[in-house]
Amino acid sequence: MLLSHGAALLSMRGITLSSLCLLMPLLQEEITMILVLENRDLQDSIKPQKVEFRSLNFNSTLHWQPGTARGARDIVYFVQYKVYGQSTWQNKADCWGIQNHVCDLTRETSDIREPYYGRVKAASAGVYSAWSLSCRFTPWRETMIGPPTVAVVHSNKSILLKLQAPRSPYRRKRGSKIPMTNYYDLLYQVFIINNLLDERHRVLVYEGKDKVIKIEDLRPGVSYCIVAKTYVPMLERSSAYSSRQCTVLQ
Repeated sequence: MLLSHGAALLSMRGITLSSLCLLMPLLQEEITMILVLENRDLQDSIKPQKVEFRSLNFNSTLHWQPGTARGARDIVYFVQYKVYGQSTWQNKADCWGIQNHVCDLTRETSDIREPYYGRVKAASAGVYSAWSLSCRFTPWRETMIGPPTVAVVHSNKSILLKLQAPRSPYRRKRGSKIPMTNYYDLLYQVFIINNLLDERHRVLVYEGKDKVIKIEDLRPGVSYCIVAKTYVPMLERSSAYSSRQCTVLQ
């Protein structure tokens, strides 16, 4: 009796072990599938968004926004760049495994008439996102040009202005920075604001290439402010206004 009962238990245990052995691969496959789906969700949620170049006077940086993942503080980013038409991407060593959302590519985009691409991927907890690609970027065509610096010297009934073009980050052999006038046919636009009027009433008093300008026939005892822009006729593009330079005529 005992022998037959023990045999029955062994038989049942054998069936259970046999069933488990059959189920194990299925369970492992299901667990693997769940992990793959979780990783895929993480990959999608950390993928950088809105990758774009921004450039002022050829100081060119790649910017991006973080993905939709919330509360993840361990996300790091990796940046690559290349010239349009090249097959090989180059790593940007200073932007490899960073937590910032910006990468300086000024030196890498110094051939200003070449078109470039940048791309960024993210990583978190050992999971890597796909690459996010920027639009094509050509520095000469797309950089924004800053306003000139303006120095004001006043005299009787007139204002003397000295204008200086913005500088690029690139240097001559002697070390001085190359002005943007070396790359573009720039015009200066000079506006005067009579402080007795609303500041929005800017009057264009000069447009041209001269670096020294004299504004005459002004009223003594009146406060005047000067602002200036650079303008590129070929690209039909103006800079922002310079900072105001104000003076009261004696």
